[in-house]
Amino acid sequence: MSAQKSDNSQGDTGTRDITYDLVSVIYHALQGAETTALYIADAEQEGNQELVAFFTEAKDEYQRRGDRAKQLLATHLGSQQGRGAAGGGGQS
Repeated sequence: MSAQKSDNSQGDTGTRDITYDLVSVIYHALQGAETTALYIADAEQEGNQELVAFFTEAKDEYQRRGDRAKQLLATHLGSQQGRGAAGGGGQS
């Protein structure tokens, strides 16, 4: 897949791959955090504090990853605006 897009990073979406990649990481990280919250509830219901701690740690990691990706996306979009490439599917 990436070999076909090496010279044109817009692919079928009209959106730069790096923008899509960051949005995808944000989405998947937040989905992971949401799903892990269910696992925490399951472990709490079972009274298994070791698993509660593990799933809480995993949830925190997902949230940190999502937050970091949001920061990077904001920086990336800001740098694209500075070059006049944002907002209309412009190419770099």
